[in-house]
Amino acid sequence: MGVTCAGCADGTELPFEFKMAFQPIVDVAENRIWGYEALVRGPSGESAHSVLSQLTDQQLYRFDQAARVMAIETAGRLFVDPRARLSINFMPNAVYEPRACIRKSLEAARRVNFPASNLMFEFTENERMSDPAHVENIVRTYKALGFWTALDDFGAGYAGLGLLARLQPNLIKIDMELLRDIHLSRPKQVIVSGLAQIARELDIAVLAEGVENEAELIILRAAGIALFQGYYFARPALMSLPAVRGFERIDVSLAG
Repeated sequence: MGVTCAGCADGTELPFEFKMAFQPIVDVAENRIWGYEALVRGPSGESAHSVLSQLTDQQLYRFDQAARVMAIETAGRLFVDPRARLSINFMPNAVYEPRACIRKSLEAARRVNFPASNLMFEFTENERMSDPAHVENIVRTYKALGFWTALDDFGAGYAGLGLLARLQPNLIKIDMELLRDIHLSRPKQVIVSGLAQIARELDIAVLAEGVENEAELIILRAAGIALFQGYYFARPALMSLPAVRGFERIDVSLAG
């Protein structure tokens, strides 16, 4: 990849420590674990905010790179299913040039024999993009390299239909506020069902995150959603893979 960026040469250590927690993404249609999201945590399991609040603008690139490498190397040790994807959050502002800035991730994948094609990079955009063309270039480049891309918190803030039309990610994660107590809200049911239909028409996968109970799961499954993430199945586990609950309670006949 004969491309370089200024940030790639900065090898300064971060002044704080962090670890990764892993939360499963479940495919209820196939009754299997589809993948895991890697979530930043403090060294003793403290919240992601406790880590991210220490970041300065000058540390964004180093942190983004270090988090990716830790997630990939840990997944390489923990994952057993060769089909399982690893979802990694990234900060668009920390990516100078996507082909150059992916090098350390690919090197980490090679070190631990993790299939690079199983990587999924997800981002959220709760504030209006200052440079949407830059983000579009990142998504386009990652897709060309064989990675999956995901738009997190879809339906919240500025992560809406205009962004979906422009970026065309492989997957959208519907914001959990739209899903919370969806079984009690007809408007939420109509909106989420419509989003799922739009995604199907665009050949984009849909993931419902933050699912906490069976009532929510049943409504979302009936809308045709197959990928789920949330406490109903498992809480994140620090530097390990948690046991997954709920498989035996899923009615896989509830097809959308």
